[in-house]
Amino acid sequence: MPYGFFTVDTPLNEITHEYRPGSPERTAVHDAYKKMFNTQMRVPLYLGDEEVYTNETRPIRPPHDHQHIVGSYSVAKPEHVKRAIDNALTAKKEWAAMSWEHRISIFIKAADLIAGPYRAMINAGTMINQSKNIFQAEIDATCESVDFLKFNAAFASDIYQQQPAPGNGVFNRIEHRPLEGFTYAVTPFNFTAIAINLTSCMAMMGNVVVWKPSDHQMYTAKIIMDIFKEAGLPDGVITLVSGDPEMITDIVLKHPAFAGLHFTGSTFVFQELWQKIGQNIKNYKTYPRIVGETGGKDFILAHPTADIDVVATAITRGAFEYQGQKCSAASRIYLPKSTAQDIIDKVVANVKSFTMGSPEDMSHFITAVIHEGSFDKLVSYIDQAKKDNDVEVLVGGTYDKSKGYFVSPTVLQTTNPKYTTMETELFGPVVTIHVYDDEKWDETIDLVDSTSIYGLTGAVIAQDRYVIEEASKRLVNAAGNFYINDKPSGAVVGQQPFGGARASGTNDKAGSMQNLLHWVSPRLIKETMVPAKDYRYPHMG
Repeated sequence: MPYGFFTVDTPLNEITHEYRPGSPERTAVHDAYKKMFNTQMRVPLYLGDEEVYTNETRPIRPPHDHQHIVGSYSVAKPEHVKRAIDNALTAKKEWAAMSWEHRISIFIKAADLIAGPYRAMINAGTMINQSKNIFQAEIDATCESVDFLKFNAAFASDIYQQQPAPGNGVFNRIEHRPLEGFTYAVTPFNFTAIAINLTSCMAMMGNVVVWKPSDHQMYTAKIIMDIFKEAGLPDGVITLVSGDPEMITDIVLKHPAFAGLHFTGSTFVFQELWQKIGQNIKNYKTYPRIVGETGGKDFILAHPTADIDVVATAITRGAFEYQGQKCSAASRIYLPKSTAQDIIDKVVANVKSFTMGSPEDMSHFITAVIHEGSFDKLVSYIDQAKKDNDVEVLVGGTYDKSKGYFVSPTVLQTTNPKYTTMETELFGPVVTIHVYDDEKWDETIDLVDSTSIYGLTGAVIAQDRYVIEEASKRLVNAAGNFYINDKPSGAVVGQQPFGGARASGTNDKAGSMQNLLHWVSPRLIKETMVPAKDYRYPHMG
């Protein structure tokens, strides 16, 4: 037990390095990239105090150079998953009993390791493994990771200090206990920071975590585990299993001690997991907590009063940063007829100015999409658009997977506001524009609200404040993160807590106290100082 009351000051967001040519930080990342690209990394299973290298492995290939192998990761068998759970539960007793300030100190140290000695490595690893350019790697793998760790530490401090009101003759207090059992983190390929957040925020609150990373993030997953271990995270608090996701998940979700799911990924998979949890509900010791962030079909709605340069930049950055592989990426655009052509001309010019290639060349804005499955899916939509009469390819539309999975940034324009690429999440560098008649602004707001099943992010761009207010009110459920005069992506921890509803998830706002509250189970303690000794009340005479 602590011998004092401790607070964690709300941190400032990590400063983003610019990586200008000739800068020390650019040189450091370049050197790290070359060394790591030409070194074989072996990724084990992390089963408590065991690091297990299995006979069955799978190669790790950079998406921008898929014939090159940078390492391999171990594939778990059912017995490995069961050992991971058992070892996590063994670690649970000591970890849950550790004073909260000491738990939090581990993750604050991890943040400082990322911001300092691991900065070049985690950025280079993200560039190699996930094909992010240096700037996208910096804002994700370093800055957002540091922010998640430090802001969550501050939020945790606030949670532990939340206590009930005093009563006359009683001493009331709340213990913010970890969940009874173990938790399960399922993380996607596209953000290193998401992997760090989903695992660490549950562990920070005293839980033990079984972690299933994306197969396409295993390189950076090892770097994350190395950082956690160097920060002093005890064995078994976070275990890592990789391989067949269905097998791993089935074992996890059938275990009676399963207590919570923290998920980021596809809507379909999340719904499948929720269904399995429901089917197993009678087997669990407690009711599991379910937190998920899934897909998006994010919009930009421009009004006739919008600044055309602001709109063009919002589309260009919002749709094509990290090849559109963000659940917040702009993918459906609504432009007024009076200014549409001017905006389109600027967007097309921007796209034509992009260079594309390996992230090792830090001048590139665009690199590869994550894997062949994604490439083939995107190609199918692009090829179909070339055939359909109600859509036109304005720029892009080319692709090549001979060396890497390169899809040219593609802008489509459709006369059909319900065209498939206006409704379907593509998760790649393809954006679709629909032009509306200026006098149909009112109808277009309804169209934006009703077109997609998702409700993650969206942006309204206008100069008219009455218009902005109207759109904000009428699109209240269309986006959990709503942007005014900006692109619909780039949420910053502590400033713009992230999440959406509808088919986009449970909207539990990663980067806020709200998310952390899911990973504790409060216990109220009421202590009566002078207990009653007679059952009779005064009104009884």
